[in-house]
Amino acid sequence: MDTQLLEAFIAVVESGSFSVAAERVHLTQPAVSKRIAQLEQQLDCRLFDRIARNVSLTEAGTALLPQARNILLSVEEARQSIRDLSGAVAGNLRLAISHHIGLHRLPSVLKDFSTRHPKVRVDIDFMESETAYEAVRQGRFEIAVITLAPEQHPSLQAFPLWQDHLRLVVAPDHPLTHVAKLEVDDLSNYPAILPDLSTYTGRKIKQFFDQRDCKLTTSIATNYLETIKMMVSVGLGWSMLPAIMIDDTLRQLNCKGLALERTLGYIHHQNRSLSNAAEAFIQLLCNSSTSVKSNTQ
Repeated sequence: MDTQLLEAFIAVVESGSFSVAAERVHLTQPAVSKRIAQLEQQLDCRLFDRIARNVSLTEAGTALLPQARNILLSVEEARQSIRDLSGAVAGNLRLAISHHIGLHRLPSVLKDFSTRHPKVRVDIDFMESETAYEAVRQGRFEIAVITLAPEQHPSLQAFPLWQDHLRLVVAPDHPLTHVAKLEVDDLSNYPAILPDLSTYTGRKIKQFFDQRDCKLTTSIATNYLETIKMMVSVGLGWSMLPAIMIDDTLRQLNCKGLALERTLGYIHHQNRSLSNAAEAFIQLLCNSSTSVKSNTQ
């Protein structure tokens, strides 16, 4: 089976669009449609339902998807293994990176890596940490640098790099700045702007308040910490943000008993042999961090 046909198939699945898939694989839309038609002809079945502008997998397409991913992963691993025999650091390195880490932790690492290893093509997808776990499990990325899950994930290895301390922040003119001896209960009287409960960080904050039987009055929830920072800075509510994000647009408050942190690090599939490029990236990543030596299995 032609791997180019499978690449087009997966591109359509992941983008949900023939036109977007065409941009992704650097083809015209008619060329992508032709490849899908060839694949359907070879398999003697329809892979997509096309209703108006919506594209969805048929039952046959759903069955093919994991097999197609495994085939392409095996082909890429074979190519990479041959390249790695020479000891050279070259080829493709696919990374999944959370938006926050990409902005605040990795710029210098990525610059250093590209300078040291110009023969490596680095493909980066920015995504939520929770999504990255599944993407690495499926073999779509060699490494993800993200907020680590509090629980063990089967088939994945997680390695802590940074302890990210979350601080209570408000706008400089927020009423909470005038509360003497601030306690956790006081926060219930004011709206909060927090990460959505679909995120590890959002669940960690909610769990903290639930354990103390304190009500959270959430006015806005979003997954993007930079967006939360902006909304807090204009006085729309209080939040818990990483210390690295605090600047003069925010006021950090001390609150008795309120101490939260999350662990940032990288993950990879435990059954996947890492390429020379991935190993080199991990080395730079660890050297640049205040690396925590233990790892979760």
